[in-house]
Amino acid sequence: MITANHITKSFSGHTALKDVSVQIPSNTIFGLLGPNGAGKTTFIRIINRIIGPDNGTIHLNNEPLNVSHTERIGYLPEERGLYKKMKVGEQALYLARLKGLKRKDALKRLKFWFEKFEIEEWWNKKVEELSKGMQQKVQFIITVVHQPELLIFDEPFTGFDPINTRLIRNEILDMKKNGATIILSTHNMESVEELCDHIALINRAEVILEGGVKEIRNRFKPDVFEIIFEGNLVSFTSALWTGFELLEHNTEDNLIKARVRSLNNSSANDLLGSVLPAVKIHSFSEVLPRMSDIFIKVVKDCS
Repeated sequence: MITANHITKSFSGHTALKDVSVQIPSNTIFGLLGPNGAGKTTFIRIINRIIGPDNGTIHLNNEPLNVSHTERIGYLPEERGLYKKMKVGEQALYLARLKGLKRKDALKRLKFWFEKFEIEEWWNKKVEELSKGMQQKVQFIITVVHQPELLIFDEPFTGFDPINTRLIRNEILDMKKNGATIILSTHNMESVEELCDHIALINRAEVILEGGVKEIRNRFKPDVFEIIFEGNLVSFTSALWTGFELLEHNTEDNLIKARVRSLNNSSANDLLGSVLPAVKIHSFSEVLPRMSDIFIKVVKDCS
């Protein structure tokens, strides 16, 4: 879907992006991550043709990015841009028309979304009368109403309570299911783990980590296993021998939950083979790192 090659952008001597190359596969949710000021918003604005790169190229479906592509893109910026004095419906219709929809089609689609989000009564209210969360709903609708093939959401869950966060999350997943490609820029690592297929982590204007979410979590796994078992802790510890290290444990409802680190490249099968004769296993799983832990580690290592 999107191929960015060697993108560079500077502002008044400050390098916002330095030789950034990223591939965003079609029909995926792609997480664009990084600390504040890393260059994420600059990259998003280049894709939207709000600004141009100093060097490098971007292709959309193997075509050089051009002005005709803007109608195929939906962009929800972090800085919300609704006109406070305009009525909600009037503004939604105006912005839908700017995306190439005929008035009749725009009204039909907006009616569908307003009913779906149960906000029909807001149509004739001024934007300034709405709460931040309500304004966010309206802007989300405006972003998706023309059914773009590429959607870019910059912190889309800001201002939402848990119920509406779940609502927007489900809509994003449905759009992916229906063929859309989605770029999600967020600091919420739980959303990344829950929604994203691939990520790119930008720090100090450069991509420092890129790949599939599952592959990255496996790449950084600490070789730690969690075992819940019934039996004697001393027998369990003795069975570990020199191939594994007991990191921590606690007891609840007569069951012991233990975390064990592999040593000397010992495998999960080796661990099970060692402890099965000594205790009764209730559950066994490998501990994978959270994306937030990976984010902090990689950024810190590059500092």
